[in-house]
Amino acid sequence: MERQRWKTNLTILMGGNFLVMAGMTMIVPFLSLYLKQDFDLTDEHEVGVWAGLIFAANFVTSFLFQPLWGKLSDKYGRKMMLLRSGFGMAIITTLMGFATEPWHLLALRMLNGVVAGFTPAAVSLVSATTPKQRIGFAMGTLQSGGTAGAILGPFFGGLLADSVGFRPIFYITGALLFLASAISWLLVRENFDRSAAALKKQAGLIKGLRDLLVIRQLPALLSVTFLIQFAMLSPMPLMPLYVEKLHGTTANLAFYAGFVGSVTGLSNMVCAPLLGKLSDKIGSSRILLVSLAGAGVMLIPQAFVGSVAQLLTFRFLLGCFMGGLIPTVNSLIRKHTPDDMVGRSFGFNSSALALGNMLGPVVGGALSGSIGIEGLFIYSGILLFATCAWATWALRVGRSSAAGSKT
Repeated sequence: MERQRWKTNLTILMGGNFLVMAGMTMIVPFLSLYLKQDFDLTDEHEVGVWAGLIFAANFVTSFLFQPLWGKLSDKYGRKMMLLRSGFGMAIITTLMGFATEPWHLLALRMLNGVVAGFTPAAVSLVSATTPKQRIGFAMGTLQSGGTAGAILGPFFGGLLADSVGFRPIFYITGALLFLASAISWLLVRENFDRSAAALKKQAGLIKGLRDLLVIRQLPALLSVTFLIQFAMLSPMPLMPLYVEKLHGTTANLAFYAGFVGSVTGLSNMVCAPLLGKLSDKIGSSRILLVSLAGAGVMLIPQAFVGSVAQLLTFRFLLGCFMGGLIPTVNSLIRKHTPDDMVGRSFGFNSSALALGNMLGPVVGGALSGSIGIEGLFIYSGILLFATCAWATWALRVGRSSAAGSKT
């Protein structure tokens, strides 16, 4: 029975990941409209500035605090960090519905980034309780739950905004986060010896990072996480305008823009568990490198498409390869990290992911004036090819050094 516990944990946390991501993405696409309608902001530039600051605030504080939570999870257990994050975000998100000034939202989003970390904690817990020969499948399945939530969240948010308004969405999101946390509290099990962990001396964050960077593969994997997010998100701010250019008319424009945004997630959701299962058979490194190269191949033609249908085709194929990126990075991090440093390792990886989420759209927006969105697709594709070459070299170096240490 205990040997099957990892499957129960995976199922529950995949569902929790779905609820968290669905809840967190419900309001994001409508943030500027919320500021305009409920906060009486009339100047378009002012709305844009506030929306950008509020959106980025979560990533800034998350980038700063994720390593701390990762360190504490190695000391107090992954489940405790999971519940801390889930219940904390439930309270803060609910409070966002009571905000009366834009700076209230900004402060709450910053605070949300401080306590955030349900998904990294879930990844850490699943990786610590899953047999290593099934870790690829588990990471892919866990991601598929979050991806499904991220796809359906904006859809449900749009339906709710039309029927009940924006503020109730925050209350519903808070309830979903609370539900996911409560289910995890009651049903997720973790064999964690807190007394033994307390006896181990915990290194400071800087010392902990240095200890991790000694492991030859980890600097490469942290860099790959950052570069994946950076390359993928660079073109995203201009995607609706690109769809408008290709579509050539305002009829059903919102539908097509939303479809282009979600089709990548759909194929990602389907392919992530399949590629994860395949990685358990042929190795996570191979899947990672093929997925990086494949994603680069699928990005570049998007600069030369002549219709929305062609763009949808390449976006769908891009999502297939994306399903083999972050899950295999997580699998490799777990493979190369000592058991007593798993939480810390995933904490730093979450910071790398947050940094890519934060800088990708900013740099993409800055470059778009000179190279356009077509240039951003080419730039992002080349960046993924370079990342593939870097990962190939770094992981081979890691294997060579590991082989040398055994002889």
